[in-house]
Amino acid sequence: MASTEDVPQHVIDRTPEYERFMSDLREYHAKRGTTLDAEPKVGTTHLDLLKVFNHIVANGGYDKVSEEKLAWRRMASELGIYSNNEASTAFSLKEKFYKNLAAYEISTVHGKEPPPRDILEDVTAKGAGLLTRTRENYRGKRESNIGAADSAASGDDGTPARERPAVDAAAASARASRGLREAPPQRVIFQPDTGSSRATRHSLSQQSTNQTPTHASTANPAQSQQQHHQQQHPNHHHNMASMQQQQQAGPHHPTRGPSIVHVPQNSENTSHMIANYQPRHTKPLQLRAVATPSNAPTEFQKNRIPHRYDLASRQGMQPGIGFDGPNIYMRCLNALRSKVPEEQAFALNHLVKISFERGDKYKFDSFPGLAEGLVEKALEIGSLFYYVDWKLCWDSSIDSDDIGSLDGNNGTPDILERIQNLIERDTPDALQTEAFTDHMVLVTEAILTIRNMVTLPENAHNLSDFCAVKDLICIVVNLPPRDSVVEAKHLALDIAEQLTPFMVLGSDDPLYKTLLSQMRSEDRGIILTALRALARISMNLEATNKLGDIPRDVLQRIANWLLLNDDELIDACLDFLYQYTAVVANVDNLIRTLVPENLVDHLVRLLAHGARKAPREFILTPEKKMPAREEIAPMPEDLLAEMLKLEEPDRVHRWVRCFFEEDNESFVTQLAAWQAYQSAFVAPLKAIGQPLITPADFIRNSTAVYKDSNAQVLREPGDPQQKFIIHGLRPRPRPLSMEGIEYGRCLWATNPINKNEKCGQFFLRPEQMWHHILTKHLGEKKNEEDGQYPNTEKEHVCTWGECFKFEQPTKMRLRDFARHIYTHLSGMAQGPGSAQSKQERKSWVVPAKMMTVTYEETVTVRDERNPNAPPQAAGIPLSAVLVLRNIARNVVKTEAEEDLAKQQEQSQEKGGWNERLFQPVAPRLFEVLAENKALSPYIASLMDLIRSENDDSQDR
Repeated sequence: MASTEDVPQHVIDRTPEYERFMSDLREYHAKRGTTLDAEPKVGTTHLDLLKVFNHIVANGGYDKVSEEKLAWRRMASELGIYSNNEASTAFSLKEKFYKNLAAYEISTVHGKEPPPRDILEDVTAKGAGLLTRTRENYRGKRESNIGAADSAASGDDGTPARERPAVDAAAASARASRGLREAPPQRVIFQPDTGSSRATRHSLSQQSTNQTPTHASTANPAQSQQQHHQQQHPNHHHNMASMQQQQQAGPHHPTRGPSIVHVPQNSENTSHMIANYQPRHTKPLQLRAVATPSNAPTEFQKNRIPHRYDLASRQGMQPGIGFDGPNIYMRCLNALRSKVPEEQAFALNHLVKISFERGDKYKFDSFPGLAEGLVEKALEIGSLFYYVDWKLCWDSSIDSDDIGSLDGNNGTPDILERIQNLIERDTPDALQTEAFTDHMVLVTEAILTIRNMVTLPENAHNLSDFCAVKDLICIVVNLPPRDSVVEAKHLALDIAEQLTPFMVLGSDDPLYKTLLSQMRSEDRGIILTALRALARISMNLEATNKLGDIPRDVLQRIANWLLLNDDELIDACLDFLYQYTAVVANVDNLIRTLVPENLVDHLVRLLAHGARKAPREFILTPEKKMPAREEIAPMPEDLLAEMLKLEEPDRVHRWVRCFFEEDNESFVTQLAAWQAYQSAFVAPLKAIGQPLITPADFIRNSTAVYKDSNAQVLREPGDPQQKFIIHGLRPRPRPLSMEGIEYGRCLWATNPINKNEKCGQFFLRPEQMWHHILTKHLGEKKNEEDGQYPNTEKEHVCTWGECFKFEQPTKMRLRDFARHIYTHLSGMAQGPGSAQSKQERKSWVVPAKMMTVTYEETVTVRDERNPNAPPQAAGIPLSAVLVLRNIARNVVKTEAEEDLAKQQEQSQEKGGWNERLFQPVAPRLFEVLAENKALSPYIASLMDLIRSENDDSQDR
């Protein structure tokens, strides 16, 4: 078996043979009434069912592979299906074959009726024996195995389990790696910490100076999200172990900042009340029976008995008994709205953790006042850098002159002007006070909680109608350029990215202007997030994202970013341009402000982003086999001399190997083979006094040379006479020497009148045949003095094969004619090192005519709604062609097109903007249309738009 390094990665080869196989397989499943998964997945690999079927059948079929221990693992390795969990991969491969190909194998390969679907496709793939499975033996086996530990032979039939680590050598055994399954890691639910949630500044001052500040660690939102994902991963035992080691090494002080880096508590201390909590709207309706005199007569009897209470003996309720208090969710909500700093610190510390771990059940509509409380706390960031105190005003009828009063109902339309009129505080960025740092931590935690919660679409849709959030984003993003606010700005832009799909923003909206101003930033993270937020405006709504009033410098920067080697930034720019060019007015602005030819050229270049050339061969004419010849080549003299030295049956074996080759579709009659052998060896063996082998021994030994040859009796239709043949043998046109070198045949015509009568003698070396032609056919003789042929001048005629050079008698010297003869012999084998001696040629096989077509493949994805459909284009090439199509569709509707038409009327030119933009790149577009199957539908629609516009311009 080849090593895994030698086996290429398993991919689907969509050859004509594959398409025919899949068509037959679909038809088979349709007749059987089962469902076919055309491209099932094993892990992340899509299976080529033709490859899998051929490989499993070549190894004996489903039953044989399943009966062999760990055979399915070997099959996955040989097919190039790699995974970290071999058991899971093997079981998944077996299951896919069982569901899609097992019945087809039984019908086509074994020629039997497969078991019914209720005991084949409708049940598990455990075990083997499909060829002998019936309802009686399968049901009986299942009943007898109830409660028993059934283990299949292949070792891959059970439920795949995580691979166990290596055990101690003393305790190792053959079944150590195949023990019981490990229990999956439990989900650790948030555990509230009722102790102190902050460390004092004195304790923080004792930390190492090498510790990275919080704002620096989360300056990049993408990096922060990656850290959150790693912390929420179920396999966090390594993190817990490292924390325990740190606790054992010495005292550890918590870092200052929002709880972004959070490791959940030990699951043993988890509160059951928190773990089982469900919001009110998700709880099922609880019903209880109503007591009536018919179903509960004793209850009514008790109610009639008077009860006397001894007031003196009654005791008051003890503290902490009878009521557990509100849950942690309501506790945090009330603490946040209490305005008490200590209570808010407790609430925000836990709200960050809750939003990470229980964000799917922590929704704004279930906790009224939560959004208002978080926004009000986040607005306090303004007082840290400006002389202002932002407050939400919920009474729209009050016209306040206070610059810090924000309209909580309808938003503040002049928020940007107010921010520009603010007076900045002289706050040092390098050295901060304890109160400033603690206050900044609380504010950042409030913003972080909002960011975490709006990642849930329900929360984002709910908060998009809360106008105060828009004011908050504008305030945070427009804070002074300080290192201490970098994290807050990134979080605010993350909030905007989640909310804009549910918003309709005009060009005069403060949030739209704020996002647009970030295009002049030098921070890549800010540019990326702001671009995504702009491109996603009203994505989930029916309204059109108009993206109006884009400054020229911003458009130029976006076009320049397309030149960078940054896939993420290019993708964000293309998404923005796709939304921007969907509006006719924007395309007009694009034509007037930029050099559109350069933009179109670069977009066409991006059509090949990440492309690779994939050659694919197509069969024009299938391979053909020439009919077998009936004549057996005569015995060369030198080969006869060597074979006479052999003993029987080695002589028969060598004769068969030299004069016949293996072919399962051909045969030779036993009589013809025996007569050829007899004519070659009767006289020579008689001369040396050796007997000839008997016919029966000859037939028996001649069929033992090749594995598939055998003696048979052939009865042809319509012929009453039977033939005794040796099946699997095909006479060679030219015999082989003992060393496996092919002899050359003399094609010199023995009759000058009838050139079809060839000499036919065989020679091993060209020199032998050359001397044979000179002496036998030309009648030349060597001189006795020097042993050379006389170089006389005569009339010579070449009758070799189909040569027509010297068809008529031509007067020339023998030396020149001998050189011409040697040109016919140059193709003969020169010795053991020749190419013909290394491999046997099959001259009777006419190779297939192939045509190689080179495709250009770019990024593709599967349509989840239709997995059987071919892969669809995706990524940067798809975005580029969509932007080109928008430009081609809308540029003919712009005022720039009308202005160009007026200029052309004066200069008597033809063609509009589409011809000017796309005519230079038309050859490349046709090339992509022909080579890229995934992009071809989009390129075709683009070419239709260009052609229709050109036709209209010619008509004008």
